[in-house]
Parts: sequence; structure tokens; C-alpha cells
Amino acid sequence: MNKVLVIDDEEKIRTLLSKIISLEGFEVLQAGDAKKGMQKLETTDIDVVICDVKLPDNSGVELSKIIKEKYPAIEIILLTAYGNIPDGVQAIKNGAFDYITKGDDNNKIIPLLYKATEKVLLAKRVLQLEKQLGDKHSFDNIIGKSKITKAAIDIAKKVAVSDATVLLTGETGTGKEVFAQAIHNAGNRRKQNFIAVNCSAFSKELLENELFGHKAGAFTGAINDTKGIFEEANNGTVFLDEIGEMPLDLQAKLLRVLETGEFLKVGDSRTTKINVRIIAATNRDLQKEIEAGNFREDLFYRIAVFQIALPALRERVIDIEELALYFLHVFANKTKKIITSISKSYLEALKQHTWKGNIRELKNVIERSVILTDNTELAIDSLPVELQKINANSSKEKTLSAFDLASAEKIHIQKVLNYTNGNKTETARLLNIALTTLYRKIDDYHIS
Repeated sequence: MNKVLVIDDEEKIRTLLSKIISLEGFEVLQAGDAKKGMQKLETTDIDVVICDVKLPDNSGVELSKIIKEKYPAIEIILLTAYGNIPDGVQAIKNGAFDYITKGDDNNKIIPLLYKATEKVLLAKRVLQLEKQLGDKHSFDNIIGKSKITKAAIDIAKKVAVSDATVLLTGETGTGKEVFAQAIHNAGNRRKQNFIAVNCSAFSKELLENELFGHKAGAFTGAINDTKGIFEEANNGTVFLDEIGEMPLDLQAKLLRVLETGEFLKVGDSRTTKINVRIIAATNRDLQKEIEAGNFREDLFYRIAVFQIALPALRERVIDIEELALYFLHVFANKTKKIITSISKSYLEALKQHTWKGNIRELKNVIERSVILTDNTELAIDSLPVELQKINANSSKEKTLSAFDLASAEKIHIQKVLNYTNGNKTETARLLNIALTTLYRKIDDYHIS
């Protein structure tokens, strides 16, 4: 039920107006002056305020401004005994919904009240959607309790409140866009646009047009002026995914945006001024790309003011169970299935897998299992064959040497060597041991 507050120092008028409004199904509260009205607003969720212009302790016109500053979703209808154009104009400027003369109120107040409540309802829906969107893309929704994940979140939270450019690095599927969204939504630009573009998805010409837009007549078929992503995201955030794939001449245009906040549309001779925050991401080693002549060094230092490395899923095995349960919940709801748990053997298989596709691959595996499962638990037979084999081999190894620590270490080192195709430097890095230690253990365990 919508709540209406009537503020008028004349008790008879206040009571009569309240009765008329309550007969329409509204819940009505009353106050005899501005002070009591503000007290009601502090304790009750009011939708519309109907207020007399002349009050003992304030002006209704001035009170409108105070209410709108403190409670922007509330709509205010002002009543006056004498029509006064300057007051009416000022009332609207102060945020009042409308301004009517007493005497006309019997015919106008109810239709006006319905229009005001419709506007309030719409405003509340917008706020709710903004909150849901903010919650969805908040740091609280990034899943992971591992130290390496928490460290990445902590850095991202600190940089979010600034306008510094951020470079997110990590393998494909590690959640770079999720982090970019969270950074945007935790920052000062959260109410402005967040627009993402994958630089590897377009040819050079199409990417230039996508980013910067074009003038009419710039090329065949360019009938109208068209805004690019940078212009559409003005005052907001642009997320440049896979920036390592961007052609060199477009890198020069991007550098100009970062240095001057200006760019030229395709076919234009005038610069366009914008103010955007840039978050970039790549799965490439940009230092190697610079050495190979594929990436501008000056651009790298511009985009990497803050560099955040996102861990691969195999480096945060402790998070796999939580991620799996989350995706189970998502896809069970989507398919309207009642699946509430995951078997131990299924989880063990997930933890043994190398996850070259990272979180995206895990998500796809869980979706597949949910579709195939007809009972309340995800079982190992719903996994792809290659994951079932990993689990079977792991079980055999455990049976052969369940209490032999050296044997378990030998098997683990061999697995990591297999994963890195024999790259001992990378193996030592993944095992978090010195390269000399790795060579010693290879000799000790006679690993070929």
C-alpha cells in the first residue's frame, strides 16, 4: 500500500484531504508543520508528500528542496491558497512533482496522486535493478577463499576507488571481465556505462570503427554519424579485453586517448573529447610482445599503472569446490532440477584436472553434468571421459602407496612435468620450489 504524508497547519483541511485520499486505498499520515513532517519521514517509508506552501515553521517550497535532497525517491505535491507563478516555478526547480491551487485540489489531487505514485514505483524499480546489478558485479560475488585469490581482490579493491588504468593479466577463463566489472562498480563511475569490447573479435577496420565511431560518408554505407564505444562510455569505463591482439596503428590511437582524452572518428577532421576510465586485459606476455615488436612499450606503461595477475584455476585448487557448488546452483535453477550435492569422487576428479580453460571450462563441465544427471547428486559418471580417467588413475596411485610420502611427491612432480611438457623452469615455478631443488628431486626419484 502506498503511503502519503499530508503536511498542513489547518487541521480541518488536513483531515478532509486525508479522508479523501484514504478512500482511494492509500495509507495516510498527517503532520501540522515542517518539523513534524520531517520526523514522520524519518520513521516511515513515505511515497508521496502533499504539503501546504505556507507552514508555521517553514515554506513548503523550501521544504521540497530539503525533502528531495534527503529522500530523492519521494514525490511532492504542493498546495497553495493563492496561485503564485514564481513560487510554482521555484517549487518545480526544487524537485516538487506539481504545484496546484487549493479549490482545484478536489478534482486534481487524486489523478495527480496516482501519477506521482507511478513515478515513485518506477524510481524504486530502477533503484532495485541498480542494486541487483551492483550486487551481481561486486567483489563480494567473486568466489574464492585461497590466499592468491584474496590477494588479487584486495589489490583490485584498492585501485577501484581511483581512476587509474588497470591491466588484468591471466590465462583465458580466469575471470578478467568479472574483475573489471567489480572494479567499475566499486568506483566513482559506477552509475555510468561499463562497455566491454574483445579486441581479438574484430578486424583492424571494424575494431577502429567499433572503438571510435565514424562520420557520415567516411566509407560506403556510412549514412549517419555513429558513436563508438569510447563516446558511448563517456564518464564511464571501457574494458578492452585481449588488448594484446590490438593492431599497432590502433594502439597509437588508444595511446592518444590515454594521454589527451581525445580521438578522431573515422573520416572526421575534428577531435572528440571524452573522459573514460580504461581497464585492459590480456592472456599474453606483453613484455615478450614488446620485444617482438607487436606491442608499443609506451602504451604498456600507460595501461599497466596497476597490474593485477589473476591466478589459473590449477593454482587455486582450494576454490574448486566452492565454484563447482555455485555453478551447480545456477544450472540446477536454470534447468529446474533438484540437485543439491556433489559426490566425493566427482570433486576429487575436478581437483586432479589441470583446467587449461580455467573457470570457464569448469562452468561448462558442471553445466554438462547437470543436464545429464537425473538424481539429486552429481556423480562421477556425468563427467567427461577424460576427467573420469584422471580420477581412476589417481585412485590407483593412492592405493599403491597410500602412506608413502616420497612416492606421492614423485607422482606429483611427474604430473606437473607432464603438464609443462618437460619444461623444468615452469615446473619449478608451479611447484613453488627452486630449480636446483627440482633437479635434485628428479635425480633422487629417478624421474625420466
